[in-house]
Amino acid sequence: MNQLVECGKVDMALAVYQQLGRLGLSSNEYTYVIVIKALCKKGSLEEAVEVFQEMDKAGITPNAYAYSTYIEGLCMNGRLDLGYQLLMAWGEAKIPLSPFAYSVVIHGFCAKNKLKEAENVLLHMEKQGVVPDVYVYRALISGYCNSGNIIKALALHDEMILKSVKTNCVIVSLILKCLCQMGMTSEATNQFKVFKDMGIFLDNVCYDVIVDALCKLGKVEEAIELFNEMKGKKIVPDVVNYTTMIYGYCLHGKLVDALNLFKEMKEMGCKPDILTYNILAAGFARYGLVQEAFDLLYYMKMQGLEPNVVTHNMIIEGLCIGGKVKEAEAFLDGLKEKCLENYSAMVNGYCEADHSEKAFQLFMKLSKQGVLVRRGSCCKLLTNLLMQGEMKKARLLFEVMIDKGLTPNLITYTMMIHCYCKVNCLREACHLFDDMKKRGIKPDVVLYTVLFDAHSKINLKISSSLDDLQSKRDAVEASFFWNEMKKMEIRPDVICYTVLIARLCKSNNLEDAIRVFDELIDRGLEPDTVTYTALLCGYLARGDVERAVTLINEMSIKGIPADDYTKSSLHRGILKAGKLQCRH
Repeated sequence: MNQLVECGKVDMALAVYQQLGRLGLSSNEYTYVIVIKALCKKGSLEEAVEVFQEMDKAGITPNAYAYSTYIEGLCMNGRLDLGYQLLMAWGEAKIPLSPFAYSVVIHGFCAKNKLKEAENVLLHMEKQGVVPDVYVYRALISGYCNSGNIIKALALHDEMILKSVKTNCVIVSLILKCLCQMGMTSEATNQFKVFKDMGIFLDNVCYDVIVDALCKLGKVEEAIELFNEMKGKKIVPDVVNYTTMIYGYCLHGKLVDALNLFKEMKEMGCKPDILTYNILAAGFARYGLVQEAFDLLYYMKMQGLEPNVVTHNMIIEGLCIGGKVKEAEAFLDGLKEKCLENYSAMVNGYCEADHSEKAFQLFMKLSKQGVLVRRGSCCKLLTNLLMQGEMKKARLLFEVMIDKGLTPNLITYTMMIHCYCKVNCLREACHLFDDMKKRGIKPDVVLYTVLFDAHSKINLKISSSLDDLQSKRDAVEASFFWNEMKKMEIRPDVICYTVLIARLCKSNNLEDAIRVFDELIDRGLEPDTVTYTALLCGYLARGDVERAVTLINEMSIKGIPADDYTKSSLHRGILKAGKLQCRH
């Protein structure tokens, strides 16, 4: 019966159970658990409850597995809340429950990103005297890793170690992957060493995460050492391990090493997959080895693997990065079946090769033909145009994106608004800002800082030049953005505070600047060199050299370096103060 349920033949298992009754054979507690499991897999939750009633009539007390299996069934069938309620109720009633029942509910809450509820289940479990096992901790650690809360994940891991719950390579790989996904690659490599020193068995998945991290950090030699260490521990590298190492070599131009490893991989009986070929072909293309890239495609076909869209795209972009734009164009033209992704790759390739004009022309040509380039390519092209000051083309591209249903994201809007602010087109910047909010895109502290800074400068300009009519028309009180930001509960960061402090100092409002500086520190934020310099200039503008020097000393004590601008500002301030004293 159990084998039939495991194989998904639930109805057949239930038919065997019915046959037991016809034969006059009595079911025991284990038989009933299998039936509950079968009915839960089938989604027949009410019938599963009837099994408990049958057990009661037969004088058989359900064991922990019976209750746990039913709770699992509820969670599997979208009844997590009911499963949780029963878990709590049965726990309070001292009904025996296995750690598995708790881990199932914890896993369910983690899957819905309800981590607080998941941790409450852990606390309840411990209160009931049920010792959490490795599966309970794995579910929670996985939940926190998926939400990017690595600090909590590490704390839980430390807790399980202290409670003598043996960790494993699955949990370790979750933590290492989370660190890498958060951009904390150096921390991931350090943590790997910590786990290794603890004597934890690390499998090829753990090694692969760190080999990849080291390659991205440019530490290819360390990566190959780790790769060899893994082989030395009799852990046989799989296709993923080999491909990661080949990627590392290609990333740093070590194509001979990449090719040698590719050959070793085949000699060891590890068959390269499409991703391996794609990475190697892209590496050849990136470093100008055009013929080698094409030869690899031919060899790939001979091995029964057909190059896919990703293969073609990687070659197109690789050739452009390697300066072989004409070859990339010829390769695209030579493709028998072209798709949207190929053209997107060409747009990306043009951008990588600083051929923004070609990228723009191709984009416009495709859009007129009704072909829509993917969002990522549009954003890349938009970034390039903005960086080159091509505001008209950037705006046209931006409007096409909106017209084609590619609603720009917050980053795209921020870039556009920032560029309008740089050229003092504040009216256009505000229109875009309003349009963004109408589309339901919430501004962040970065965007508010951009607007606040731009309008602060224009307000100061108006106060010193009343004849500037264009500035008057474009001006919006900078404090409007500051107040709106606070209403939306968007907390200022150090940069935002620095902009406000600089504005207050330049408008001769030093007292408020000091108050804002103190607020920044009270919030637990660390002022940087620019923040200190802004306040320093405020003191010097008042001729308060003593307070300015005190500020410099404070920077020194905190280990915040004074840059050349800070030093020259102080020097000018001291000289100015000296001249004023001489006059008096």
